[in-house]
Amino acid sequence: MVGPGPGGGRDRVRRYRAVDRVDIRASTDMNDRMPTREGFGCAMSRLALTFACCRYDRMDAIREGDVVPAGLTLNCITLKSGREIFDRMVGGQEFDVAELSASEFISLMGRGDCPFVALPVFPSRVFRHGYIFINTRRGIRAPKDLEGKRVGLPLYTQTAAIWARGHLMHEFNVDLATIRWVEGAVEKPGAHGRPHAPALLRAVQIEQNTSAEPLGTLLARGAIDALIGSRKPDELRRHPDVARLFPDYRPLERQLYQRTRIFPIMHLIVMRRDLHERQRWIAASLYNAFVESKRRARSRMRYAGSLSAMLPWLIDDVEEIDHVFAGDAFPYGIEANRATLQALVAYMVEQHFIARPIPIEDLFVPLAGAIGT
Repeated sequence: MVGPGPGGGRDRVRRYRAVDRVDIRASTDMNDRMPTREGFGCAMSRLALTFACCRYDRMDAIREGDVVPAGLTLNCITLKSGREIFDRMVGGQEFDVAELSASEFISLMGRGDCPFVALPVFPSRVFRHGYIFINTRRGIRAPKDLEGKRVGLPLYTQTAAIWARGHLMHEFNVDLATIRWVEGAVEKPGAHGRPHAPALLRAVQIEQNTSAEPLGTLLARGAIDALIGSRKPDELRRHPDVARLFPDYRPLERQLYQRTRIFPIMHLIVMRRDLHERQRWIAASLYNAFVESKRRARSRMRYAGSLSAMLPWLIDDVEEIDHVFAGDAFPYGIEANRATLQALVAYMVEQHFIARPIPIEDLFVPLAGAIGT
């Protein structure tokens, strides 16, 4: 979306219609109260916030104005790149509410001066087995063969990379300390974004790709042995020497979930801490809207009269989701995601991002009056 908005007019900002009704929840603290109808008699008097997020079906109803958080007017900013949102939010706090890298948020919390608070809303989740790529001429036949190799990744601190390394270590007994990591963009030369993640607590073998070629090209010609990515490199379909480490990855990912209840969380939703401390009612209002928006997306996905996505076997996939995930692969809230969140925190301790485990409840704001998952 293009047009005026936070960050120098790079985004189109859309203002949505007034909410039909506004409820109030009991509290002895005025900062905890959701405004009454009298306090928000018209759209102009309601609290206007900016919300930056990538495009997801579970956010469509909010972005399109069909679901409006009580007491709020959201100016929704939709960006293609999560990395851009993260860099602008952490680097400049350009938005009131935003999607953020889960690992970046946890790292900031571990440092003790995090300028954000988080809601247990997880717009991006992706299994990671299918995103480890190898050059087939570099002697890699199994995960243990990665030891001693040069492995590229966009960022060592990327949540996707943390999950992949954790799986390699715990599922396949790979010694991560033997691997030399090469950071850089996959599709173009240079760095991947402008991250502001805190420094690692212990030195790791990381080098920057300073060549004139992106990591995808380096993988294809064998200059790096493998690549851990957040998405597929173009070379996977273009070059005969590039392949997945796990060609049949979907059964492995399904087995991981059925055994551990881990479905990797990539991103969560944060809001500025100063805003939350002034107006604590906002958190539950936003959470309830996110839950309702996701409910509508799930309902739309299940309608077979006109498929919501260009996937011929969509309904079959939905039936598999019902079987494996009890109907909702993207639950919100803490308890439904505890195993996944605990694993991510444990991986971040092992990989020297944070000094000690952070209790899961300490990562998220209390949500009195919140409904559903």
